[in-house]
This record gives sequence, C-alpha cells and structure tokens, in this order.
Amino acid sequence: MKYTILISEKFSEQGRAIFESDPDLEVTVATGLSPDELSMRIGEFDALIVRSETKVTAEIIAKAKRLKLIGRAGVGIDNVDVGAASRAGIIVMNTPDGNTISAAEHTMAMLLALARNIPQAHSSMKAGKWERSKFMGVELLGKQLGVIGLGRIGGEVAKRARAFGMKIVAFDPFASEARGAELGAQLSDLDGLLSTSDFITVHAPKTKDTAALISTRELALTKKGVRLINVARGGLYDEAALADAIQSGHVAGVALDVFESEPPSPDNVLIGLPQVIVTPHLGASTEEAQENVAIALAHQVIDALKGRVISNAVNIPAIDPSEWKRLQPYFVLAEKLGAFIAQYHSTGFDMLHIIYSGECSERKTQALTLAALASALKPALGEGVNYVNASIFAKERGIVVSEEVTTTTSEYASLIRLETRSSAVTHTIAGTLTAGSEPRIVEIDGYRVDTEPSGNFLLFFNTDTPGILGRVATILGDANINIAGLTNGRRTNSSDAVTIIRTDEEVTPEIINKISSIDALRDVRVIRV
Repeated sequence: MKYTILISEKFSEQGRAIFESDPDLEVTVATGLSPDELSMRIGEFDALIVRSETKVTAEIIAKAKRLKLIGRAGVGIDNVDVGAASRAGIIVMNTPDGNTISAAEHTMAMLLALARNIPQAHSSMKAGKWERSKFMGVELLGKQLGVIGLGRIGGEVAKRARAFGMKIVAFDPFASEARGAELGAQLSDLDGLLSTSDFITVHAPKTKDTAALISTRELALTKKGVRLINVARGGLYDEAALADAIQSGHVAGVALDVFESEPPSPDNVLIGLPQVIVTPHLGASTEEAQENVAIALAHQVIDALKGRVISNAVNIPAIDPSEWKRLQPYFVLAEKLGAFIAQYHSTGFDMLHIIYSGECSERKTQALTLAALASALKPALGEGVNYVNASIFAKERGIVVSEEVTTTTSEYASLIRLETRSSAVTHTIAGTLTAGSEPRIVEIDGYRVDTEPSGNFLLFFNTDTPGILGRVATILGDANINIAGLTNGRRTNSSDAVTIIRTDEEVTPEIINKISSIDALRDVRVIRV
C-alpha cells in the first residue's frame, strides 16, 4: 500500500531521504503554500509534515479526507488545531527532544550578550564609532540566575550557567528537591526568585496560567538592574509592562527570542529600545536541531502509517486500536480524575499512586496511568503534555509515579483510585464507570460522594449543620450562577462534610470570597474539568 506524504516547509535532507528510501511512500515537497492552496491539495495526502509556519486550521483539516497524521518537526504545536484533528481521527505528533540543546545554548548566548552588551557594541563599531566606556558590562561569576521552569531546557541552562560560577535559583511547581539538588539549583517560590535574582530566564509552556506570568506586579518585585531572557514562548512576559519597566530604568536589559505576536509588529516598542536584544525565534535554529527533529519525525511517521508503534502522539495513547476501543471509557475516567485531583491538590505534588481494582485491572493500566498523569500535569505544564511525554516531565520534576492492581473491589465492578502526596499533604480521589460507561467520582479524601466529573465545580468542607447549603445557594443565585448538580458526603461517625456543587457558569473570585466568609466553611475552591 502506498502512503502519500506532503512536506509543506523546509525539511532536513536526511529526514527527507528516510521517507524517499521507503518504497511504500510517495513524497511531495511543496513549500510556501497559501492556506487556500493547502486546502485544495490536502485531500491527496495521508500525512502532512510541518514546522512552525504552516497553519493547520480546522478549515484545512475539514478538507483532509485521507489525512491520517500530522507531524510537527519541533516541540510546539500552536500552529495545529489539535482538537479538530482529534475529532477527525488524525494523529498529531511532535518531536519534543530534538532541540533541547539548541534552545539551551541560545539562552546562554542571549545571557552573555545581555551581560556584555555585545549586539549594541557591534552596531556601534559598524557605524564607525569606538565607545568603550558606553558598553560597560557585568560578570556572570557570583550572580544569581533565576530559572523559571526546570524541565529539559531549563535544566540544561542551569548546568551551563553553573559552569560560569552563577548561583542557580529555580521555580517550578513540580520540581522536587532531588531534581534541584541534581542540577545544583535552590528551589524557591516565584516571588522569592524574582526578588533575589540578577538575571531571570523563563522556560515554561504558554498556558492560561502562565500567560503574562511576569507582569507589572512581578516586575516591581525584581531587583533594580535585573536582566531578563525569554527563549521559550512569547507572552510569558507582559510586553507592555516590560517596556515600562525598561523605560523607567528599573530593568537594565532584556533579551527576547519570542514574542506575543510573531513576527512582532514594526511599532512594537520593545524592538526600538536600545536595552533590548532581539532574535527572530532562533532557539531551535541550528543545523543539528533541524536534522535531529527531521530524522526523529521521519521514523515516527513511518512507524505510525504502517501500524507500528505510535511515538510522541499528543492526542492519542500508543496502544493497539482494538484495545483502545475497550479502554476508551477508562481513559476518560482516568483523565477526569487526574485533572480534578491536580486542581484539588493545589500546591503541587511529588508522588502519584494509582490503584486499579476490579475489571479495569485487567486492562492496560500503564496506559491509563499515563492518561491520568498527563491530565494531572496539564494545569501546570500546558497542553504540550501528552501520554508519551508525561512520564518524562514527571521524572524531570522528581514526581514518583506508581501503580498497583487488584482484581477485586468491595463495591464497584471497577474502581480507579488516585493518591497525590507532597511534603505537606496527601489527597485521594476515586472514580468508577456506570453500567453505561459514564465516569463518576465516588470518593474524595475518604468522603463518599457521587458526581459526574465534568464542568465547573465549587468544592468546600463544612460542619454538617442546617442552613449552610441554603446560604451558599443564595449567593450563587444572586450572581445568576445556576446549580447543575450537588453532592454532599460525610465520613463515618463524623459531622464534617464535603460539598461539591456543579455549576453551569464559572464561579468568579468575587463569589468565592463571599462564600468563604461563611464561618462554617473551609477550603473553598473552584475546579474545572
């Protein structure tokens, strides 16, 4: 059987040679296609290979009647509508490891250029000037580097910065003390890192929670004369706040490889500031990185098209299709439980233990564990986490993941129980499937409950006394927030209760504050699954 592959962007010759050497593949290279041109041609192909410029939109995917796979030669998949691809049954895969060293080295290049004003001095000399005193720099030795995000790239940056004699302080909600010790990094909260660092570099994913992670408040916490670097994702720094901090003289310099909008607008004020060093998203732009990702992607695509192992898929687990059909309801349950407990255990955890009881223990529990783990990591690490790389991210952050199985369960045909643990607290959650394979949460921290794990949740603990729910319902009603469901659970021989209210609308911080003011309540929180 012949498989047709479209390569729509520049792709390493070594990667292309791997495709062309396979007699079962027919390769077409067509770079620079407009969206309309891609829409017209996409229906001819089984696989599409892209980098970062091709925008694979829902409209294009709708025309891709043969497409089985989209391969991204790189890490980020912002240019691919993964949801639309998933709904169409199209595998989306990336190459998460190929550009780690390139991105780390580019960070170090920006760090050194920032410390010694190299681009500015270069431009001055090219203009025929000799301005030695104007470009006084600072040494790295003894300076503190704040690393936000201690994953693959952040860890490599920390190693290299230590070689320059820098003190490393890191913030990562999932990094363990062991991970910090391995890299010679002292772990800190974000505010502590900001207030003590001489240089700060970000290596976090772009998520709802990390957008504008460093804005006006955070910049005000930094030391006067701080220097900032971003070779990760545009938008982690609030660009307007960053410009204000530079122009006020508080921030001494900034090095940016990425921007909120790319290419940045010509009138972006940061581009014109002399204290700002900029490069056009070059973090992965080395010959070695491009060859690495192309070679890796070529092998991944061939394996997937020919029904072998699926590697680095971001939207499906790497399991046999026939097994997937039987496992799918359990995957949904595991994902829901993982997402719920990650938000419930709001401080971050360093251990995840999963117990499978009953019928589900006879399935591929390792795949289910990856589904729960990926879902638990996503609130902090973003949509880049998937079934394949979740265990890598967990290991990098020192999270111990374990599972056990038992074929019997006292009450349910199947039960999945998740336990998360940190130095401060342990939490548990358990769920099952109904006869119709619908997921249900049936226990939280020993409290018996029964709720569908979907939508907006308001959760709180309280002394089980009359009138509590009425007061909460009144506050929600006054805010035009409709209650879609409610469950109230108690422990045996205890007056303590947990209440979980499903709402049609999201509960705002203002409403949470009002509800929290009720004396009998504690630990009021909002969870979205």
